[in-house]
Amino acid sequence: MATLYVSTRKGLFTLTRGASGWGIAGVKFLGDPVATALPLADGGLLAALDLGHFGVKMHRRSKDGAWTELPAPAYPPQPEADPNEERPDVKWSLERVWILEQGGDGAVWAGTLPGGLFRSDDAGETWALNEALWNRPERRQWFGGGNVLPAMHSVSIDPRDPKSLTVAISCGGVWHTDDAGATWALRTEGMFADYMPPEQRTASAIQDPHRLVACAADPDTLWVQHHNGIFHSTNRGKQWRYLEPAPSAFGFAVAVHPKDPKTAWFVPAVKDECRVPVEGAVVVNRTRDGGETFETLRDGLPQTHAYDLTYRHALDVDDTGDVLAFGSTTGGLWITENGGDDWQLVSAHLPPIYAVRFGA
Repeated sequence: MATLYVSTRKGLFTLTRGASGWGIAGVKFLGDPVATALPLADGGLLAALDLGHFGVKMHRRSKDGAWTELPAPAYPPQPEADPNEERPDVKWSLERVWILEQGGDGAVWAGTLPGGLFRSDDAGETWALNEALWNRPERRQWFGGGNVLPAMHSVSIDPRDPKSLTVAISCGGVWHTDDAGATWALRTEGMFADYMPPEQRTASAIQDPHRLVACAADPDTLWVQHHNGIFHSTNRGKQWRYLEPAPSAFGFAVAVHPKDPKTAWFVPAVKDECRVPVEGAVVVNRTRDGGETFETLRDGLPQTHAYDLTYRHALDVDDTGDVLAFGSTTGGLWITENGGDDWQLVSAHLPPIYAVRFGA
């Protein structure tokens, strides 16, 4: 049975596909902000909650349905004089778990605010900060995009080798490791940041990738929705090519076909202060030729006075590459079963949607 997990400001909703279509099968943590959820390889589920004053809470559901609260990732004590900090507002303290990913070796990785990467080898029972990346001198250049603090929001694990990871930070660039995080290298050649002074436009450690994804069948093919447009790489981020489709190259979300590296989807918007759909019409952009051309998909989506913004994790594609879902800040949730040719509104009344994720 196909399952979709929808993380929202007021709970975690589970949707399933039945004979009459998609529908809500259940809700957990009703009233609480759920930042993200990860279906685990053993049939369980890991969820990260952002409870504000009460902090980040981690919960794991076993495959038989029982929920357990687990410790959240924790930063080590902050040195009194940290050479990598220039601002007093950057504290060694967990503010949010932005993304959870699991590799072929079973390790779970958590990307967090303020930019730290954590690893768990026991499905969330314990966590360890990746100090090699946290202690990089370039970290003093990182800063927040939409947030005050930098956000580690994308973790791409190579299915051929769980030691090979590519991560993206807003604003801190794209980083790669081939040794499970023992060493790291920046990979932003070809990216640019028009929000910076001209002499810093191509600086690596201040680039603002909004979301990074890799094709499961061809992990060397990466797609990035960046603050300044769409970037595409066919060599695991060693070089990037800039793309600028209509109606806008700005957005937050991107998904790539799991079997076809040339097919990817984006949800465009007006950038910077406005951040709404272009001309009040919700659309999805799709390329099927590696970014040479783009189609603007509208069938089934609201086209007048629609102001639904899609966050970076609120678009996902299933293992077939045919079924996609995306949600909005105004609680709209749409699903397609034909690669985006047409969309069905599943609900217009959910809480603001932070993330969507397909699972078994």
